[in-house]
Formats: sequence, structure tokens, C-alpha cells
Amino acid sequence: MESIPTLLRRRPLLALPLLLGGRPLAAQPGEPVRLPRHISMPDPQLAYVRRIVELALNRAGSRLPIQPVDLDMAQGRTLVELATGHAPIDLMWTMTDSQRESGGLLPVRIPIDRGLLGWRLLLVRRSELAQWKRVRTLKDLGQRMAGQGHDWPDTAILRANGLQVGTSSGYDALFRMLAAGRIDYFPRSILEIDAEMAGGRHPELAIAPNLMLHYPAAAYLFVSPSRPDLAAELKAGLEMAVAEGSFQRLHREFYGAVLKAHPISPDRVLKLSNPLLPPETPIQRRELWLQPGET
Repeated sequence: MESIPTLLRRRPLLALPLLLGGRPLAAQPGEPVRLPRHISMPDPQLAYVRRIVELALNRAGSRLPIQPVDLDMAQGRTLVELATGHAPIDLMWTMTDSQRESGGLLPVRIPIDRGLLGWRLLLVRRSELAQWKRVRTLKDLGQRMAGQGHDWPDTAILRANGLQVGTSSGYDALFRMLAAGRIDYFPRSILEIDAEMAGGRHPELAIAPNLMLHYPAAAYLFVSPSRPDLAAELKAGLEMAVAEGSFQRLHREFYGAVLKAHPISPDRVLKLSNPLLPPETPIQRRELWLQPGET
């Protein structure tokens, strides 16, 4: 079902809305579901997201094929292009916030990460690991500088909780900033951090021992406004998968080992609020979420 991905660069993509008259393009029956495969920032969740989309479509009775599409574009720009209805992809997955939900995209309000994007382990300089054992409170953490992407929701969340944040427009640059001492820690989701540290790519960095930031967060599938049929199928299929337990089993298949590999003492989980969380977030649905300590 997978065809050769198209390598898309920023300039021709930005020209698409002008060429197509500024209106979202309606999908043709049987068109593939096009998922982004970012080439400048590795996405360890791609395989999981593909399985989630396959599961949802299957439960909804859809036989649409799935086609990864290579993109060389920052996350913020990808969201903007997707919202126009002219992007070369049909959906993307990212942390929700009020701005993203009101910007023209169609959010499928099932947290496919089960909240794990809000479980943040801290990358620090290996030479300073002993110092991090003394960090016990947000006040302790507030004396240090975090690093985040300039257009990531996490940046506003950390600042809203009184934490200092230095930003960069480049993902790879944040690792260099940490190694060079321009920032003191780089919070990474428990879903991401092992893949990022695999293969000794950052030998000068390490994970701060037994320490986690936790805030309520949800990663949704955001669908192009040109594909309301797809958004409806994904929503219906995911609800069926949640009800029968196959959604939870698939999540455990991919991330159960990760959760067991990073046990954190309850008193070393620093809880943050998330002022960006939209009121429509289904926080009250206990079956959709995991809490620190659960697997």
C-alpha cells in the first residue's frame, strides 16, 4: 500500500495555496491517508502512529491505504500548511493546545499517547549528574534554564509554571546548546528520550536520575479540513478500539517496556499545570490516560 514518498521542500509547498485558489481541496474517494515523515527531526512515534491509524480505520470499516510522505519543515509550519487544506499530507500528530484546536484543523480528541507527552525526563550534562540528585522542588528547578523549541507548546507551559526557558528554532541545536552550557536541561517526553540517546549520539549528555516533570497533555491526530470524512472515521474507529481495549493493548505493546525502564519515585515527580489545555480535553475519561507509576 505504500508508494514511494515524495520529498517536499518548503518553497513549492508554500506556493500551493496561491496556485489552488485558496480553498481546501476535497479528497477523492479512495485517496490514501498521507502521514508526514519528518526528515530533519527523527520521530520515534511514526511506527506507533501508523499502527494507530491502521487500527482506527480498520475498526471504522475503512480500507484506505496509508502513504508516508517525507517533509523537511518545522512543526509550526507543517501545522499552518495542513490547516490551509492544501498540504501534501492529510494529518499530523502533535500536542494539543487551544490555538491548534481553533486554527482550522480537525482534532480527533483521543489522546493517542495516553498523556505520555506530559511525562518529561530531563536531559542534562553528564558531568553534572550528581547536582541533579539535589533537585526536589520546582523552586530548585527554577534556578536552572530549560531548553525548548520556540514554537512548541511546552515552552509556554514551562514559563507559565515559573521556569526559565531558552529557545531555538532548530531541534538539533538544542542538544548542542545543552552540551555547550547555554541551557541546563532539555525536557524530553518519556516516549522520545531513549530513541534520541540511542547509539551514543550524545555521549556528553545523560538523563537526570529519578526525576520527572509531569503535566496534563494530549497528543491528538489533527486532520486537514479537506478530509472531514477521515476525521470522522478516525474518531469512530478510535472510540471502538478504546471500548474493546485494543487501543490500550497497542499502546502497551509499544511503550510498556519504556515505562518500566524509567521508574520514578512519587516524591521526585514535579507536577506542573497546563494552562494551554483546551476545555474540551477529555480529562475525565479515566480509560484514556496513564498516570506516573502506571504501566
